[in-house]
Amino acid sequence: MRKSLRLAVVLAAAVPSLALAATTGVVHRDPGCGCCEKWVALVRQQFGRNIQMIDDARHSAYQARLGVPARLASCHTAVIDGLVFEGHVPIADMQRLLREHPRGVTGLAVAGMPMGSPGMEMPGMRGQPYDVIAFGPAGTRVYAHHGS
Repeated sequence: MRKSLRLAVVLAAAVPSLALAATTGVVHRDPGCGCCEKWVALVRQQFGRNIQMIDDARHSAYQARLGVPARLASCHTAVIDGLVFEGHVPIADMQRLLREHPRGVTGLAVAGMPMGSPGMEMPGMRGQPYDVIAFGPAGTRVYAHHGS
């Protein structure tokens, strides 16, 4: 009986660790934001990774801790392979940053929620042009431009 109890404790402790090891990204979002779910579904599909989503009532504090400039804030913040992705960043831009790992860049951001960005597509609605901004110790710069 005692060995069974010890085994149960060990397994219970291991399960969260195994789940964490299988998770290769985490997204903190404003609680209940539906567009975040669409964006995360695209990330999961394109990356083929387990992305954990967390409703975070203190999302702005999380953004600040990660160094996201306040003017670039959006509704969700992802951390994948140590890089930060703020808002509706296109998958191709994320993949490029993960490949290149440019010096002085902490992550990419799409400020606000521009119509037509990944997760913000609406049938019959024309997308808005928007910039993807690289940010980090080297400052901020346009990393990519999308739209007309």
